[in-house]
Amino acid sequence: MGRTDPRVDAYIGKSAPFARPILMHIRKAVHAGCPDVEETIKWSAPHFVYKGMLCGMSSFKAHCAFGFWKASLLEAGGTKADEAMGQFGRITSVDDLPGSKQLAALVRQAAALNDQGVKVPRRKKGAPKPPPTAPADFMKALRANKKALAAFTAFSPSHKREYIEWITEAKTAETRQRRMATALEWLSEGKAHNWKYQKQG
Repeated sequence: MGRTDPRVDAYIGKSAPFARPILMHIRKAVHAGCPDVEETIKWSAPHFVYKGMLCGMSSFKAHCAFGFWKASLLEAGGTKADEAMGQFGRITSVDDLPGSKQLAALVRQAAALNDQGVKVPRRKKGAPKPPPTAPADFMKALRANKKALAAFTAFSPSHKREYIEWITEAKTAETRQRRMATALEWLSEGKAHNWKYQKQG
């Protein structure tokens, strides 16, 4: 028999009102598709385990995310992984997800892959990206703010690149200045650019 986890109940209860029916819809479909599934909390969010990782869901301030561990091997996996974590994009209502029967069918597919011990093929590593180069005006602003500069310097190349691309992709000078001011504020607090999407404990 499957097993529920009271921590998942608590997670759903603490989520925003719009998110609760979404999370409950996912949870019900996962148990319907794989009656022997077990719930757990990993990376501060609910996950479902059956002979290995099966799928996971999470809620944020304005959207939810849901994804299968072996999404690339499913016949009808989602295609919006670039919009949010998981392959169903930014989920803001139950209507953004497949219906209960379709979702349960995907769960059955995912469970069958785990039954068979199928592994996800590893992606070939491409050429490494060059180190990010911060624009001169941003570096000047950073040097005037010791806390922000220290945080930025300590960040990994990918975290630095997130800030740099966000600033350089601004379409107007006004937007660029506003983003730089926000970046300095966040960096002074040691925050990564995507800190809002990291689940708060």
